[in-house]
Amino acid sequence: MRSNRAAQSGMLTAGLAVVLAVAPAGPAASAPAEPPTASATVVSVFPDDSLTVADPTQLTGRRVSLPLPDCTTHPTDCNTVTLLNQLDGFDLDPRLALRFDRPVDAARVAAHTTIRAVGGGWSTGLDRVVYDAASYTVYAHPADQLLPGSTFRLVVGGARSAQSTFTTMSATDGLLDMRRQLDGGRAFAAAGISDDERRLRVDAAVPAAGTTLTYEADLGNGSLPIPVPDLSQLDAGSYVFGSYLAPSWLTEDRVIPQTPTADAGPVVQGAAQLPFVLIVPAGSPPSGGWPVAVFGHGFSRSNADLFLAATQNATRGFATIATDVVGHGFGPESIWQITRNGVTDTVPAYGRGVDLDGDGTITNTEGVSALPQPTPFAQVSSRDGLRQTAADIMTLVRAIARGVDLDSDGVRDLQRLGTDYYGQSFGGIYGTMLAGADPLLHAIGLNVPGGPVSEIGRLSPSFRPLVSQALAGAQPPLLNGGFFGFTESLPLAGDPPVLEPAPGALPIQQFLAEQTWLNRSGSPETFAPRLPNGRVLVQVAAGDQTVPNPTTATLIRAGGLVQQTTLYRNDLTVRSEDNPHGFLLDPTFEIGFSGGQTQMSVFLDSGGRVLIDPDGPEPIFQLGRDLPGLAEDW
Repeated sequence: MRSNRAAQSGMLTAGLAVVLAVAPAGPAASAPAEPPTASATVVSVFPDDSLTVADPTQLTGRRVSLPLPDCTTHPTDCNTVTLLNQLDGFDLDPRLALRFDRPVDAARVAAHTTIRAVGGGWSTGLDRVVYDAASYTVYAHPADQLLPGSTFRLVVGGARSAQSTFTTMSATDGLLDMRRQLDGGRAFAAAGISDDERRLRVDAAVPAAGTTLTYEADLGNGSLPIPVPDLSQLDAGSYVFGSYLAPSWLTEDRVIPQTPTADAGPVVQGAAQLPFVLIVPAGSPPSGGWPVAVFGHGFSRSNADLFLAATQNATRGFATIATDVVGHGFGPESIWQITRNGVTDTVPAYGRGVDLDGDGTITNTEGVSALPQPTPFAQVSSRDGLRQTAADIMTLVRAIARGVDLDSDGVRDLQRLGTDYYGQSFGGIYGTMLAGADPLLHAIGLNVPGGPVSEIGRLSPSFRPLVSQALAGAQPPLLNGGFFGFTESLPLAGDPPVLEPAPGALPIQQFLAEQTWLNRSGSPETFAPRLPNGRVLVQVAAGDQTVPNPTTATLIRAGGLVQQTTLYRNDLTVRSEDNPHGFLLDPTFEIGFSGGQTQMSVFLDSGGRVLIDPDGPEPIFQLGRDLPGLAEDW
């Protein structure tokens, strides 16, 4: 078992050891009593700016400087701390560690501890409390997400007690810098993309009616034909396939190297040719072109889901376009097979998967994340794949803004400005990041999103095995037995304190907290406060087993999005026993599918002004504005 580095690091904060006047610990309302004590001394507090160094190249003026563990015995910790020490502050939701010299009542400590913004009136309390009786350490998190690039004071027990001042990281800076590089043209120049190459390039355009599609996936060591379900032919005029060039900030390790936050941002590594698929309504475009919505697909899926996601858009008179997420769409030799009147033609699909692990096979998600443990960048996970994908869609939006004439007849087919966006699952996750960073987007629809990504992993039965794999691959390994091999003993927001964490749970908690900290710049809740609230729709499925509701609640609370949220109550339908996560794209959910698409399409068509309840007085769809306790209930 590895050492508790958070508590050890706090030992460096000399001068914080003061007497904390804690009332004699008696029976707590929500937990067993701790041994009584008249007072306890705070030995250390984490986080604290004593664990940073001055750095004028950072926006915060500071850089994290945690002590390295023994890199021989704990190489995973060593890799993680090396990456954390490149950041310009602590996490926006840090794992607080308050260590005392004797037993304390964890609930009482949490109740008398606050986090206050330095220089402002904002403050918050503590939540998600865990107590380690062996080291007399109270672990907790802020009750509310902290602002990036800001300074806070952690006050333990009142005005005369222990205080810690710490600075949060500039978590949104990297993606915002990437967008600025696109808008200023620097990213295109660095990628070698000329002005003429910054437009959509059409490979094929075919009538929608009577067309069937097959996606032939490049597996690296063979190919696999995948029939494409198509429910989007109603009032669709044509399907268009093509590509566009986009700057790439990813290295071969699928990492965007950290740069000082006060400089121009991440360094462009090259150019990538990305796919697009476009559904154009029937008839002649209106003056200025068809309005456009970009669709973002989910994890392990591809832009082929566009043909399930746009069943009503053409009818309402707007076009829908999609690209592929980093690492998705299988390999680069993937192709579209387009069949009409018994004749099949093929066009490139520009799959974005890569054989990252060198085993000769390209999977449907390979390349979106760094290689897993025990590799040096494992804790980066999908952070940079998500940031790159958000930037790729920014590039697509800017290509549309340069004007699109699909058939070279001199008529603009797509409206240049006012592009909307909607995404499902993973598309809701990177879509939140995208919408929080790109002011060019108009209406934004987020279907079943959530965050942080690490919390989705541990809470979702679908993704928990990936967390288990990471814990098993860590050096030394961290599995301690339990559900999918580990027990983390972490409470959810609003839960009572955990006073007896399972053996081995505390190192797992620290592993997860460090991963979340490192990934915060590529996680949706970070960008949720930047969303244009009046133009956002968040669709949630009650009982979601893929992106669990507590993670969606985190995003909603961070962005103050209850008024823009709708709840699909699959538990009140005949499919109540099924995971409702895919209701927007799965017609077998019937009410959820038709209602969800109607709600989304009307919202986008209105430019984000109209949010309807698609089943009226029926209870299957419920509006967040009618559910004041929605986020808290999760």
